[in-house]
Amino acid sequence: MIDLQPWAPALTILASIVTAAYVAWRLVLLLAPGLYRGMIKNNTISVDDFVGGPPSPTSAFKSWFLNRLNVGTRVAKKEGYPLKTEDSDKVAGLKVTSRNETGKEGVATTSNNPPVVVGTIRMGFGHHRIAYAATSWGLGEKKGGFLGLGGDDKDRETFFHDFLNIESEEAQLIKDMDKMYSKGSRLASELGGTVEKFWGSLTKSGDEDSLRMTYQFAEHMVPLINGLDKNSPIIASHSMVACAAVAAGFKNVINLVIDNHAQWFVVVPGCLNLVQGPSNYHSLLKMGVPEDQVQIAGHWIPRDLVEGIPDASARRTARRKAGKPLRIIIPVGGAGAQRKFIVNLVGALSGLVKEGKVQLFLNAADHEHMKEAFIGALESNDMDYDKVVDMKGVQSFREKMLTEEPTKNVTLFTYDDYFTAVATTDILCNVADVLCCKPSELAFYPIPKLMIRRVGDHEAYSAMRASELGDGTLEVREVPEAVRYVELFLTTKLIETMNNSIEANNKIGIYDGCKNAMRIALERSKKM
Repeated sequence: MIDLQPWAPALTILASIVTAAYVAWRLVLLLAPGLYRGMIKNNTISVDDFVGGPPSPTSAFKSWFLNRLNVGTRVAKKEGYPLKTEDSDKVAGLKVTSRNETGKEGVATTSNNPPVVVGTIRMGFGHHRIAYAATSWGLGEKKGGFLGLGGDDKDRETFFHDFLNIESEEAQLIKDMDKMYSKGSRLASELGGTVEKFWGSLTKSGDEDSLRMTYQFAEHMVPLINGLDKNSPIIASHSMVACAAVAAGFKNVINLVIDNHAQWFVVVPGCLNLVQGPSNYHSLLKMGVPEDQVQIAGHWIPRDLVEGIPDASARRTARRKAGKPLRIIIPVGGAGAQRKFIVNLVGALSGLVKEGKVQLFLNAADHEHMKEAFIGALESNDMDYDKVVDMKGVQSFREKMLTEEPTKNVTLFTYDDYFTAVATTDILCNVADVLCCKPSELAFYPIPKLMIRRVGDHEAYSAMRASELGDGTLEVREVPEAVRYVELFLTTKLIETMNNSIEANNKIGIYDGCKNAMRIALERSKKM
């Protein structure tokens, strides 16, 4: 009789489970290509052709499975929602689209030409900020035609088209996705360590599958853009908008590529992908993006900041030479991350603030938790402050800062509305000496920058871009190091050096990205 060891049955069961799991996985991989082909059969564009070939069985299953998590068994619709436009109550001359609940078709325009549509998604602040920057070059004086290009474009309108303005089930899908991303960003920033490393690795691992998933999700977003004139140039500040535009059949689509780190999901097949700098351009070409679908444009900067560079640089240099307080603007991103780092930094700067050497412009944006965190840090360090709570207040503050000093050394900006929260940083940049922020879209701005701790690893490359251009520091990951840079700004010619770099960069068009995007969109329109 065989004498079995006590653990032998358990080992047999474990071996059976492992074998069954292996067989199941092999079966999944056998079925995956078919599932993937079924998913993409009605797509307008082939992502596989764009990235160099079909996915492996593992990638096919990954793309199919994650798409199921995103949209379930939902069938993508094509018919566009009826739209309407209204004059923006924030930006003069800008038309803002939304869903026309009356069901009437078409969007009224006063021009003989189709409007330039700047498309975005209100996910965080970055995409919205870039979109508003792009629209700024389509507004204002148009003598001699749009951007002085000549022709009959001077009456062409500019539409601001935010997918989340179109109340619908598709917009709700985006909102649900954004909630997950924002929560992940905040947790990674607050917990640090292993969690931060894991989140960072996710944000820089945008492989071919990430583009497959982005585009597949965008196929479901087609109704959000299909109510617009197909002859309109589309300038997209979010790759999903560009994907949806291509899927809807728009022919003149420009994708403003974010960041300075080449990843598949930030580029879009079937359109012109504009990038902010040469390293991203080189990397995308190396990845296999067709040369006729990628081009260097410059940084995504609003018109008033670009045109104000000479005066702003002169003011900063004059302030340093006169020994006036160093004005530092510290904004919070759209996800509301970085609370711990920023609060500790404010506390660490309290001594210099009380001595009158530093002035802080703290933009808590529309985040209640950041407002409370800032107030807690200020009160615990016995720092007096003023508060600005609306657009009129921030505009008045900016005008005063052109010739005067603030009443108190700390000003807290906090709002209930999203637009003012985003716009405040742009409004204040030309009256601040230093922008202290994570290396997000703001890393490309024409102001001396103190680049503080990133939220995603992809942002590190944007800090490198700023440092190499001479208008910002490398990423600073610890508070004492950030304070040391503030001391250098106060005691050396670092501000003046960065200002000189900004002026030199401006002369060769480094900051003209949005201007060039608008120009290219219109030139392409004339050829179609």
